[in-house]
Amino acid sequence: MSTQTEQALLDSIPTGLFIGGQWIDGETGATFDVKDPATNQVIRTIADATPADGIRALDAAVAAQDEWAATAPRVRSEILRRAFDLVQAHKEDLALLMTLEMGKPLAEARGEVAYGGEFLRWFSEEAVRISGRYGLNPEGTGHMIVSQRPVGPSFFVTPWNFPFAMATRKIAPALAAGCTVVIKPPALTPLTTIFFTKLLEEAGLPAGVVNVVQTSKSSALSAPIIADPRLRKLSFTGSTEVGRKLIAQAAEGVLRVSMELGGNAPFVVFDDADLDKAVEGALAAKFRNIGQACTAANRFIVHRDVAGEFAKRVTERVNAMKIGRGTEEGVAIGPLIDEDAVAKAGELVDDAVERGATLLAGGKALEGTGTFYEPTVLTDVVAGSAILREEIFGPVLAIATFETEDEAVRLANDTEYGLVSYVFTENLQRGQRMIDALETGMMGLNVGVVSNAAAPFGGVKQSGVGREGGFEGIHEYLSTKYTLIPVS
Repeated sequence: MSTQTEQALLDSIPTGLFIGGQWIDGETGATFDVKDPATNQVIRTIADATPADGIRALDAAVAAQDEWAATAPRVRSEILRRAFDLVQAHKEDLALLMTLEMGKPLAEARGEVAYGGEFLRWFSEEAVRISGRYGLNPEGTGHMIVSQRPVGPSFFVTPWNFPFAMATRKIAPALAAGCTVVIKPPALTPLTTIFFTKLLEEAGLPAGVVNVVQTSKSSALSAPIIADPRLRKLSFTGSTEVGRKLIAQAAEGVLRVSMELGGNAPFVVFDDADLDKAVEGALAAKFRNIGQACTAANRFIVHRDVAGEFAKRVTERVNAMKIGRGTEEGVAIGPLIDEDAVAKAGELVDDAVERGATLLAGGKALEGTGTFYEPTVLTDVVAGSAILREEIFGPVLAIATFETEDEAVRLANDTEYGLVSYVFTENLQRGQRMIDALETGMMGLNVGVVSNAAAPFGGVKQSGVGREGGFEGIHEYLSTKYTLIPVS
């Protein structure tokens, strides 16, 4: 990828806020820098929104709400479909932009464009299928009408790790349902959302339906928007710690909330597993997005009889992974998002080794420019190690062992989180038992990637509430109304 190509793309990104259909400067004219984590170089300087700018964006969303809700479902559907088509036409731009601001390998960025685009296509089809029901009540005294209506103006806070897919996964169902939006993209990776907003504008989205307010001071901007009585919906993807605070703020206005929070995914390998499948699944579940995913396998719980062979095969593959800037050919491991992420990975690995774990590969940060951490494999990780309790968010594969099925279930469920789990077994009955026994909102049975626009994404316990994607996704943006008409 040439430097000229990269610069031309970056130069095309608006630097302002998008409010009421216009790209404008922030109230104070303040700006902040966006950096490439592979080089630490500034790639774009953009407007830094204030709390007042956030309320201006909400004003625009509120002003557009009634007209957008009254817009024919087919019209909303066609706008989303045009947006999908534009994403396909600009898929290389979107992929490169994500690699530049977030660091993931270009091949993975292309995969995110494909995945994120599917939310636009899926919900363009769901927009015209919002329905209710009509029928006689059991007593025969009246006719019941149950209808669905848009929840209303919605506020989205998206994470830095999947800057395209997390925006489309929230915006697409909201628009399909007839809700207007204020979105606050992450300060670390805001450019992809800004570029996508340009595509929505080109697709014919009316002014004020989607408004974008990037900021370096997230909580200061979010608090007054959440406290505003005109807001009716809050959706957040990020850490459980921040999610708890936002839920508390949303409680004051009794807002509808969707929360996709932290994970601590178990990856269980039984002694009857197909190890070829298990290794491929492990590499996908752990090293996708450089390990920086809430769905990343965090705890590898492997039967003692196959743990040695599993660790050997995984280590061979990890040692062959190329590390570098995501634009380089063949790179499998790009940079972590910042220095804090590198430090955390190092601390977790050091703690595990000090407690008795064996380091089979990696285990240290790379010197020089960029925030790189070696892909790492640990085995014989003992109970009590921090790496088994905390979300790693880095390219570290930590293996612990078990002997019985009951022990595997206990270890897998021994966490406050419950987003996703992975199980590898060739025993159909055991697989069914795991579906019933593991306390997670999603599960991959003999597969290492589960996300799909047609499926409900979300967790249980402290991994969140609500679902994104699938038939269930649009209902997060609809309220149910019941009307009774007496029999004449």
